[in-house]
Amino acid sequence: MPVSLQVLYPVGENTHFDHDYYANKHFEIVDDCAGEHIQSRVVTKGNAGGPNTPPAYHAIATILFADQAAMDAAMPKMGPAIEDIPNFTNVQPEMLIGEVTA
Repeated sequence: MPVSLQVLYPVGENTHFDHDYYANKHFEIVDDCAGEHIQSRVVTKGNAGGPNTPPAYHAIATILFADQAAMDAAMPKMGPAIEDIPNFTNVQPEMLIGEVTA
């Protein structure tokens, strides 16, 4: 069963997020670290939380793995990607790991 890792970057007072760096540099690091284990990935840039509502998140990254074993193999290799976080944001990311059901 596929497994997803979602990394959420919440908007808060005095937070910043460099979307260009994230898309063009950070994911090169992610791919270098664990790309062989990643099935697919997508990044959603927060534009709104609904009509006339600001977004709750700067961005949400969804990384799909074929199964738990693939994610387990990837996670220990993610050190350089985690160390890169201060290069694009001052936000403490949230994570959600789960089974893909639909």
